[in-house]
Amino acid sequence: MTGYLIGIDNGSQSTKVTVFDERGVVHSRARVPLRPNDTPRPGVVEHPDDDLWDSIGAATRAALVAFNGEPEDIIGVGLCTIRFCRALLRPDATLAQPVLSWMDERVSRPYVHVNPDVHYVTASSGYITARMTGQFRDTAANYQGMWPIDTDTWAWEDQPDIPREMLFELVHPGDELGTVTAEAAAHTGLPEGVPVFATANDKAVEALGGGLGDERTLLLSLGTYIAGMTTGTRNIHDADAFWTNFACRPKKYLYESHGIRRGMWTVSWLRDMLGEEAWLNEGAGTVPPGCDGLIAVLDWLAPVGAPFRRGAFLGFDGTQGPFHMYRAVLEAIALTMCGNGNAMAAELDTEFEQLLVSGGGAGSDVLMQIIADAFDRPARRAQGGAALGSAICAGVGLGLFGGFDEAVAAMVRPGEEFTPSREAHEHYRRLQEVYRELPTYTDPLFNWLASAGG
Repeated sequence: MTGYLIGIDNGSQSTKVTVFDERGVVHSRARVPLRPNDTPRPGVVEHPDDDLWDSIGAATRAALVAFNGEPEDIIGVGLCTIRFCRALLRPDATLAQPVLSWMDERVSRPYVHVNPDVHYVTASSGYITARMTGQFRDTAANYQGMWPIDTDTWAWEDQPDIPREMLFELVHPGDELGTVTAEAAAHTGLPEGVPVFATANDKAVEALGGGLGDERTLLLSLGTYIAGMTTGTRNIHDADAFWTNFACRPKKYLYESHGIRRGMWTVSWLRDMLGEEAWLNEGAGTVPPGCDGLIAVLDWLAPVGAPFRRGAFLGFDGTQGPFHMYRAVLEAIALTMCGNGNAMAAELDTEFEQLLVSGGGAGSDVLMQIIADAFDRPARRAQGGAALGSAICAGVGLGLFGGFDEAVAAMVRPGEEFTPSREAHEHYRRLQEVYRELPTYTDPLFNWLASAGG
């Protein structure tokens, strides 16, 4: 061993920090929940105070306390943060105002300079980089949406609508961002001078850590936002069934299907009301496919284009119980993403031969089996995630591997595979038609309720 790598995964609900060796073996990990978002008025969703930096410091210190080695054994850090956030900074890299969440309506609009204290406009990854290293540098692969970036060249547009001096220098995944400053070392417990490496947007880093590497594999990311992803080399513009984002490999792209907002959040919300997760998963496994007629509509957070939508359960007849409700949500996730994944495959003119499943939901055997049955494809649990993807970027940047392919082969381990049931798939194939047509019936109802003040 020449040393250990730290992967930082600053997600929507928590910050996770993991210490890996060069074979991808976990030597310690820690998780610190984020505080609830501040929502002082409709459309405004902010991270309170300095919660992102505070949680990264707390999680890194906890991971190092659990680490059997010495802090000096850490030779590189990979940094991954929440995508589509916006951070407005003073000249000294401190926050001029709270970080805007990806759920904040303002991040879907161009930046307007109204606060004279704002000197830099950056993503959450740029903010944490500046706090960690003192450098105003960030990964190009975390700038999409309303950012003035040329997605063909991975560079700022020639005439950005944000003054160039307010934007950070851009680098590629695997490039060095800087080294840990004395102040950041005191905050995180990391040794001063350890190099920090760029990654990408959190979904792309998760895909890298999950082992996604070819166009015939679909990775389902079961997070707060659930998405289906595959990869390729073409920067595809104006697709109908998916978005093209940056991948966590230089000059490659991640194709991301339409998804489910508050996807696994909805599962957690239901679990908190109904009972312990292991009990619910065990009980859901005894419920037949189709939940005896109970189905779930998953718009607990409505899509931007249809703000009137709401979540719902349909089909109660008095015979169903908590296990049916729990399984109905899991089935709705699988069937919704099956439809979205198939639409993306058709537009890409490909066919997915296998599934990788990552995120917290991948730990549920019953959900893994439902996914395999719905897609009629083998579904393999991805062992890694954004923390491992971050560590892979650090390993590549340090030159421990000859490139990303070699690093993935060395550090990513295949997980358990679930084989589809022909009988269950046939049931889900018929149920898929119900889900496809469901908005035709529920949209008028929810629209009417919204107009009536419901």
